[in-house]
Amino acid sequence: MICTGTAWAGGGPFGIDSRLNYDNSGIWKRSNQKALVGVMIGGEIAGALWEGTDSRLGTTFWQSVDSSIMGGAGYAVLNLTTRRLRPSQTDDPNQWFQHNGRSFPSGEVTAVSSIVMPFVLEYREDHPAVWALELLPLYDAVARMKTRGHWQSDVVAEWAIGTATGYYAHSFRLPFTAAILPHGLTVGWHKEF
Repeated sequence: MICTGTAWAGGGPFGIDSRLNYDNSGIWKRSNQKALVGVMIGGEIAGALWEGTDSRLGTTFWQSVDSSIMGGAGYAVLNLTTRRLRPSQTDDPNQWFQHNGRSFPSGEVTAVSSIVMPFVLEYREDHPAVWALELLPLYDAVARMKTRGHWQSDVVAEWAIGTATGYYAHSFRLPFTAAILPHGLTVGWHKEF
């Protein structure tokens, strides 16, 4: 049997982009996505300040803060220069350098992946279940696509950037954000009280 026809995966830089059916209900609701990112950012900052750098957990929290800052900077530069239109604005994933484009890359997926990666790297040997944290950026990536906030390549690129910044931040024994703060803040509030 001979099959003929054209296979079409989509457009965009990797040929994987297509608009998903819109779904802003249940677990995919936009408010749930925002809550996840808010809790994660607040949690990493609170954890870093509570633990300080005198513990393994505290150092990992501070590395997560470093990773978030680097990931956020990378996101900002790419987002301001690429100006890609969102799937909610067009059905063509090849609309780059548009005045009101803000799709590439996904800042939320960057935030979530950059926060979890230092924890995965630090605790993977002792607690292999820590890899389950990678389900958080996966959820956020799918949710952002379902609400037509981002294309597939947007979330893949930022998951990679968040992972890379997490890896880089984890390589420093003393996180750079903790190094520039007065020592009283890096001791950890739980030891102060």
